[in-house]
Amino acid sequence: MRKNDERASLTNAPGESDPPTDGRNAHASARIVGFHQDEEGHWVAELSCGHTQHMRHLPPWQSRPWTQDAEARAARIGEAFACGWCAQEVTADKEF
Repeated sequence: MRKNDERASLTNAPGESDPPTDGRNAHASARIVGFHQDEEGHWVAELSCGHTQHMRHLPPWQSRPWTQDAEARAARIGEAFACGWCAQEVTADKEF
């Protein structure tokens, strides 16, 4: 049997771009290098690792009001971001 590895729901603290604290590999961090909008108008962060991450502002579920302001988005460029895609690849490598 496989162990069900449950994790607590994420909260606003620590910040969404802080290093991971849930057991994921800290080396799976990238930096935000830019933003673009998808076909529905949601903002997508472009990461230095080559992956992308939606940064939706859909209160009350996802509260990222900074995505709606060009200056606030620009201020996030260069910020560290724990890439979930990279973390999954690291975890997948460990299972084999």
